[in-house]
Amino acid sequence: MVTVSTQSLFLLAVASLVLLWGVLRYRRRFVKIDLYIAGTIALGIFLVGFFPTVYDVVGAALDIENRVVTMLLVGNLGFIAFCLYLLGTLRETRGKLGELTRQLSIDKMAAERTTYTDGGNQPTIHVVIPAYNEEKSIRTVVQSLPEVVLDHYVVPVVVSDGSADATASRARIEGAMVVEHPVNQGQGGALKTGFEIAAQADTDIVVTMDGDGQHPVEELERLVRPIVDGEADYVMGSRHKGVDKSGNGTVRRAGVRAFTVLVNTLTDADITDCTNGFRAIRGSDLERLTLTEERFSAPELIIEARKNGLRIREVPITVEERQAGTTKKPRLGYALGLTRTILTTWLR
Repeated sequence: MVTVSTQSLFLLAVASLVLLWGVLRYRRRFVKIDLYIAGTIALGIFLVGFFPTVYDVVGAALDIENRVVTMLLVGNLGFIAFCLYLLGTLRETRGKLGELTRQLSIDKMAAERTTYTDGGNQPTIHVVIPAYNEEKSIRTVVQSLPEVVLDHYVVPVVVSDGSADATASRARIEGAMVVEHPVNQGQGGALKTGFEIAAQADTDIVVTMDGDGQHPVEELERLVRPIVDGEADYVMGSRHKGVDKSGNGTVRRAGVRAFTVLVNTLTDADITDCTNGFRAIRGSDLERLTLTEERFSAPELIIEARKNGLRIREVPITVEERQAGTTKKPRLGYALGLTRTILTTWLR
């Protein structure tokens, strides 16, 4: 007669409850990964209670003599895998929420806009300006934009990214198209909203520039000319080929150069400034770019352009000091965020 210990029965009960939880969760959502995770955990607990020698086999393969150490190792690896799954799920959920927020903002803008001049049959340049609490500088930036550049009608698009000040209203005063995110989506999220508006308008060229006045409007023609002349599809401004008056410290400048080297190494590119936000993209090429980053979008755009065969050109530009306010770039995690963005975009 086989005697089952109280400990084994207890572990069997725990394994059964875990499996039941997985079945009930799967029944509600029909997400198979939930069932797989619950089943794996339940199986591990069941083996501990009834077939603990299985862990000896695993331990022997890993040259671990202590069964308890092997159990802890297997359990920790499973826990790490579960945490990675949760992080992935959280990132996917945030992405879907961001897409919903952006689409609702675009729909609201379209419903509220009654009149707008789009240049008629004239080719257009949509200038997308992400702005987060830039009420002190946004009017000057929009006001300084010319009406026409190289026979292209200029359409300013200000994306007020969860601003708590008068950024949106001051941009409207100057006649810009304004879309407001109810919550901050990050510069990458704001750019995606602007790109969607430009794509819906079937624009010829999309330009991105900051709302703090660091990008001189006088250099807009130099930026878009290679696309107008058919020499490039993606044009980047470079402060290293031009003039850097931004006031960035030695550490930040060195960091930008290091990340630029990394991007060049991974993509066989030949650029000098991978974080510059003053860029121009052929409108018809927007749909070819897979953009998922909310915060660190600059290297993602470059790598996507390279992967899709866009002709990239750099032109010298000047980066001025901010007209007002303080930088919105995070002090902590900026380097890690850029590194993650570069590697994940390159690998996907």
